[in-house]
Amino acid sequence: MTDKPAKTGHAVIQDYLRNLESSPGVYRMLDAQGAVLYVGKARDLKARVSNYARPSGHSGRITRMIRETHSMMFLTTRTETEALLLEQNLIKQLKPRYNVLLRDDKSFPNILVAKSHAFPQIKKHRGAKSEKGDYYGPFASAGAVNRTLNQLQRVFLLRNCSDSTFESRTRPCLLFQIKRCSAPCVGRISEQDYAGLVGDAERFLQGKTTTIQANLGQEMAAAAEAMEYERAAALRDRIKALTAVQSVQAINPKGVAEADIVALHMESGQACVQVFFIRGNQSWGNRDFYPRLGGAESPDEVMQAFLLQFYDGKPPPRLILLSHGPEDPELTAEVMSERAGRKVELSVPQRGEKLDLVANALRNARESLARRMSESAAQARLLEGLADAFELPAPPRRVEVYDNSHIQGAAAVGGMIVAGPEGFIKSQYRKFNIKGTEITPGDDFGMMKEVLTRRFQRLLKEDPDRQTEAWPDLLLIDGGAGQVSVVHGIMADLGVEDIPVIGVAKGVDRDHGKEEFHRPGARPMALRMNDPVLYFIQRLRDEAHRWAIGTHRARRTKQALANPLDEVSGVGASRKRALLAHFGSAKAVSRAGIADLQAVDGISETLAQTIYDHFHG
Repeated sequence: MTDKPAKTGHAVIQDYLRNLESSPGVYRMLDAQGAVLYVGKARDLKARVSNYARPSGHSGRITRMIRETHSMMFLTTRTETEALLLEQNLIKQLKPRYNVLLRDDKSFPNILVAKSHAFPQIKKHRGAKSEKGDYYGPFASAGAVNRTLNQLQRVFLLRNCSDSTFESRTRPCLLFQIKRCSAPCVGRISEQDYAGLVGDAERFLQGKTTTIQANLGQEMAAAAEAMEYERAAALRDRIKALTAVQSVQAINPKGVAEADIVALHMESGQACVQVFFIRGNQSWGNRDFYPRLGGAESPDEVMQAFLLQFYDGKPPPRLILLSHGPEDPELTAEVMSERAGRKVELSVPQRGEKLDLVANALRNARESLARRMSESAAQARLLEGLADAFELPAPPRRVEVYDNSHIQGAAAVGGMIVAGPEGFIKSQYRKFNIKGTEITPGDDFGMMKEVLTRRFQRLLKEDPDRQTEAWPDLLLIDGGAGQVSVVHGIMADLGVEDIPVIGVAKGVDRDHGKEEFHRPGARPMALRMNDPVLYFIQRLRDEAHRWAIGTHRARRTKQALANPLDEVSGVGASRKRALLAHFGSAKAVSRAGIADLQAVDGISETLAQTIYDHFHG
């Protein structure tokens, strides 16, 4: 007697209907291995799931999803709002294959006017808003913040140095000399006058530039009348700088003080979402996103998924202007208002300035997607050419390129970059600080062995069945036959011998274009000088080299700036300063006796013993 095959697809979904209630909740569809295929929410679970039990009338995407479903899980909630919030949390955590997924969820930078000091500092801030002060943002990128900070320094002369630097200054820094700071650190401006500059800067960030310009003009006229010509000239320069700022700013809507503009363009199964940030009647930049689609989603479905994921952890403005309404606009607005703690309005404008703003964002989305699709097509052709040139079974979806960097073995690091059908995947880049004590300084083979062993041991531990996209289809190594032989041996020891390995070595003259390519068990080969695949491999190798060298320099700089006192338990920043001020150098501290150490303010007998023991074993 043979066992009956397990039910799948429509049949298994039909079985669940018998015990389902008509209440709000969240459902999960799972494949044969238990991986989540899709997470959805419903006002009425039984009604929603019954749609999947029908054998026909579905899109191609839904049909594939139903066919792969082997089991389902359900969670009921009290309200549909709770179901929507739970759905988004699960999507973010599980990243199901058939859900719309926002792949870039980085935080956005803000400008912080720190108020913990008598002379507030203005600086870029990213992350939790835990520091005391006023935050302005978000800005689309660090570049947009830096440009605005540069403008603020020119116009309002605010300091950007840290509090410790501020306290240690005895004379003005270069920024004062080039008229970018008012030098409050050495008393060149009173606390009251500096507070006036801070107030002007904050009004500028709130969009009240006309008032500032008028006030500056009045001050300049008064200074000239009092024959304070030097002060009048300085005020004139600030007015010029403010005028220049206003003339180069991008879209500055008059009727929209604060809003995000979200425009979606979909084409050929791909999507681009452009987000513009308007704060204080000024454009603070834009950012494009390319959410991963599960199949044939509608624009309103994509828009709803994007909004709920994008504003998860980011405070939305009071007004969001949209090119397409979300699938359930009232519920989406309710959830976002609940997250923000105030009303959030979602609007699809039909006329006027707001429509022009959305149309501009939509045009940018359309053009950005066209460029991306063109680049993806070119990248796909290069990957196909790579597969043909090296007789790979299929064009690689993930290429990992490795390189090492060091100076005579010092500050040695290994670098890994990743490329795929959409170009370089910088979020997947990795660096490896070489830790092996048995490696001879400058031993490239030993370093490569450590890097690859650590990389693939972790992969084997986290994903032994290769269910994720983290496994590469091709390894490119910067090196010749020796490196390839070492890598092949490492992969064989780990039991991962089915991933092709190619070594890229410079030719006899070490010239670009004369590279030799080495593969395990094959003779060296070369590509013709004008082959696009050769240029592609050179670009991959150069990017890996750039990444490894940058990582090495950062580690070398960190080591150069390191202080032996940093490693002593119980010695923080203030005690370190006290020790250095008393003894003059860390070397002198290391030679000091216990009694001498106790003579320093803040150093107890116990801590003096700890410091002494640290340096004397």
